[in-house]
Parts: sequence; structure tokens; C-alpha cells
Amino acid sequence: RELTFHNVPEGLAIAVVLLPRGMSTLAAAVWAVATSLPQPIMAVPAYMFVHHFIPVLPVGLGFAGGAMAWVAFFELLMEAIEDTDVLTTGAIAGCSLVSMMLVQSAIDDEART
Repeated sequence: RELTFHNVPEGLAIAVVLLPRGMSTLAAAVWAVATSLPQPIMAVPAYMFVHHFIPVLPVGLGFAGGAMAWVAFFELLMEAIEDTDVLTTGAIAGCSLVSMMLVQSAIDDEART
């Protein structure tokens, strides 16, 4: 259930672009939902074939983690430093990291009980 929350910002990002271009709220909402439809559709075949790919799973997860780290460090943080300064970016990034670690810890604790 927690995994579904990441679809909310994705849908909002799409709607925020479509609404100023004159699209109705209903149409923007439909497009925002439609962009997430491939996930449940592809979940069934992914589940059926996952056992074939277990040997390469660490490589795939490592690649995904590396790609996320690259985007976070070399694109998002650099852009934030350009827009503000190193101290502000570092402070906000540090507070965000600690906050997310606390949220993750709370979720893990709740899952264990």
C-alpha cells in the first residue's frame, strides 16, 4: 500500500502540465490515471516470469539504485545549488534524509508488529 503513494506526485506532475494548456480538470485527471495503468497490467507477466530473472535481480537493482543516485546527486542537487546555495541545499537535503529515515523506520516497525 505504501508503494502506491509514489503515483500521486507522478499524476500531479502530469496534471500540472496539462491544466495550464487548457485541458479540462477531468481530462487531466484521466490522463494522470492513465499513465499508471501499465503498472498493474504488466504486474501479472512480471510476477509469472520473475523466477527466471532471480539470478540477475541484484544487477537490475544495482543499476536502478545507481541511476537514482546519479539523478539525485548530479542533477537534482546541482540544480538546487544553482538556485540557492550550498548551505541551504545541504541543510534541506540533510533534513529530508533524516525525515525519510524516520518514516522508513516507522513503517518497518509497524510492519514487524
